[in-house]
Amino acid sequence: MSLQYSVTLRNNQLDQIESTTGVSAKLQIRTGATPATCATAASGTLLAELVLPSDWMNAASAGSKAKLGTWSVAAAAAGTAGHFRVVDSAGTNCHIQGTVTVTGGGGDMTLDNTNIAVGQIITTNTFTINAGNA
Repeated sequence: MSLQYSVTLRNNQLDQIESTTGVSAKLQIRTGATPATCATAASGTLLAELVLPSDWMNAASAGSKAKLGTWSVAAAAAGTAGHFRVVDSAGTNCHIQGTVTVTGGGGDMTLDNTNIAVGQIITTNTFTINAGNA
């Protein structure tokens, strides 16, 4: 039998994400495939890095947590976005990672455009985390 958690417990787990990543966590948009784990060294070209606000996710509700506000940044390098990482303020410890696609492409995070040029404004359209064990 699988474990099942209450909605309250799942919401509390999700709300710990911002506490764990710390103040001024960074969102990195990178080329290529997602590394095997967060502990695996970063790979691909770093296209852009955005310092997230101290409150960058909405409060969890019904076992789901979505991005808060507008996440936009100018690209520092050119390439095709393939994955993202959310790292601590020092940029050294990865806490979340996943795939990147254009809106409707099924990625863990969707952007308005994955073909990035230097100086292009990259906008994250959607990013939602859902708790497991419902």
